[in-house]
Amino acid sequence: MEVVGEAFLSAAIGLLFEKLASSDLWRFAKKMWVHTDLKTWEKELSNIRRELNDVDEKQIADQSVKEWLSDLRDLSYDMEDVLDEFAYDALGQQLKAAESDQASTSQVRKLISICSLTEIRRRANVRSKAREITCRLEEISARKSELGLEKMAAAATTSAWQSSTTTSMAYEPWVFGRDGDKRTITEMILREEEPTETNVSVISIVGMGGVGKTTLALMVYNDEETAKNFSLKAWVCVSNQYDMVRITKTILETVTSHSSNLQDFNQIQRALSEALRGKRFLIVLDDLWNEDYGDWNCLRSPFWAGGKGSKIIVTTRCKGVATMMGGEKNLYELKHLSYEDCWLVFEKHAFENRSINLHPSLVLIGKKIVEKCAGLPLAAKALGGLLRTKLEEEEWENILNSKVWNLQGEKCGSIIPALRLSYNHLPSHLKRCFAYCAIFPKNYEFMEKELILLWMAEGLIQCSQDINKQEMEDLGHDYFREMMSMSFFQPSNRNISRFVMHDFIHDLAQFVAGEICFHLEDRLGIDCSISEKIRFSSFIRCYFDVFNKFEFFHKVGHLRTFIALPVCSSPFLPHYLSNKMLHELVPKLVTLRVLALSGYSISEIPNSIGDLKHLRYLNLSNTKIKSLPESVCDLYFLQTLLLSGCKNLTRLPITIGNLINL
Repeated sequence: MEVVGEAFLSAAIGLLFEKLASSDLWRFAKKMWVHTDLKTWEKELSNIRRELNDVDEKQIADQSVKEWLSDLRDLSYDMEDVLDEFAYDALGQQLKAAESDQASTSQVRKLISICSLTEIRRRANVRSKAREITCRLEEISARKSELGLEKMAAAATTSAWQSSTTTSMAYEPWVFGRDGDKRTITEMILREEEPTETNVSVISIVGMGGVGKTTLALMVYNDEETAKNFSLKAWVCVSNQYDMVRITKTILETVTSHSSNLQDFNQIQRALSEALRGKRFLIVLDDLWNEDYGDWNCLRSPFWAGGKGSKIIVTTRCKGVATMMGGEKNLYELKHLSYEDCWLVFEKHAFENRSINLHPSLVLIGKKIVEKCAGLPLAAKALGGLLRTKLEEEEWENILNSKVWNLQGEKCGSIIPALRLSYNHLPSHLKRCFAYCAIFPKNYEFMEKELILLWMAEGLIQCSQDINKQEMEDLGHDYFREMMSMSFFQPSNRNISRFVMHDFIHDLAQFVAGEICFHLEDRLGIDCSISEKIRFSSFIRCYFDVFNKFEFFHKVGHLRTFIALPVCSSPFLPHYLSNKMLHELVPKLVTLRVLALSGYSISEIPNSIGDLKHLRYLNLSNTKIKSLPESVCDLYFLQTLLLSGCKNLTRLPITIGNLINL
């Protein structure tokens, strides 16, 4: 089970207190006779919050503490859903009251008559939901006393984004200790090969995760002198989801600088072969795992058309991959950084904005921390980024002496301890934002604004209730840039306007998110059960998405995010979604806050969309819809409505003014 963490839950409980502070909510609660329950919630949550500071160390060794935290997190989501429903009903009553002020007397009487028929049932339903939450909260509170937790003063957490000073250069990794490695790889690329059956040779950079293989490949790939020796260049991130069609198409689109509408693999390969014919090229296949020689033999067939001296650079953690592709003589094992170079990486990130000579005690502690980084630049970079805003010796000592360094096996999975520490010491609001990123697949390239709008929709950007949406978005930008400065995000190698997470950072996000995040493609073909606690999910949009593809989601009762992600190649080809999915599955996902179905050839949206009362984010971009149903205007909480590229759209609903949070 994942380590949930005090700060993560503290932020979630803080959000609940913000919602409970609403005067409109309390007026509604008194009218519905549930204000006593809400008072109980405030009391119990306050008691739990004071003891959360004692759980981070205890849960490492105590499974019962982990289970208690997991149940508390699940309850906090359900409480937020119920409070949202109450707030929605209260807001709906206000809007209807405003409408009745403008209606005729006969219309008002008719409206009152209709409402009175359902009011009793409605109040009973509200009280039932409130009572269920109260019972669960009291049960969790009672279990707390058995765990031996102590009431502790909440640790002062400074929002790092408020005090950090960064520039665009902070987002580019400083490279130390790799000049010799770069020279060696460059020499291997430029040297004349003995005559072979093909004009192409493969050079493999092998090393463990986080040692800097991709960084080294980038240094060579972007070197201007090296580039002069090649007519064409292309970079593809392969990862452990090996897709020959995607890889081939990405190379084709890169070397031709044009999007391709080809779907047939043979046609794509022929087109790539023609594009490469007689030209000397440099192609990087980054993060390759597949050891199947048959797959490699099929993938490389278009490369044979290239000119003499063409080269392919492969980065991989698997020596077997390197041997299979290029042989021992073209294999380069990348070693860990020396202690001195690792210190330089750490120093650059930790002391960039302050004089190292003014903090001798921090330097001494920092050098001991670097020893624990074991020569991994990713670890030194992450911890340096974390400590750049810390000024007290105690904060640095806490990192140095943390028990996380000693975690092994199931308790830490394959996560580098330094990365776990960098997450553990994030401000609480950033922890939730980072964990949410686990919905993306590995190497997914996302835009900053795209992620910020999703954070907003999920209530992950902490701010006062009177802040406007633009100010909230600006605050999200600060969150994003702070996480960039700590190396949780990095610019994409292919597109500077997009960002990615390093594989190990992505593993960390999945680890801390645990069962609440679910990426559909990670489970396809695997015979395993799905947790009912899943809250956030995504899937890759395919050309034909049939109803059976989504059978997993029928078991999920409280899903909050449901996102169709674009396929990496051919984004402009039509993608078809089962109408049955729209009409039968989506209406059941009643707690959705985020629904993104962009890119599908959808011509209409069912009226049931208006029942998704929690919805904050609706993305229907690049669909074939002609209009939106009037029921969309019942989505009072909706913040983001994306309709770009909807060329068939002719009208919007008359009552769109009801979307007061848009």
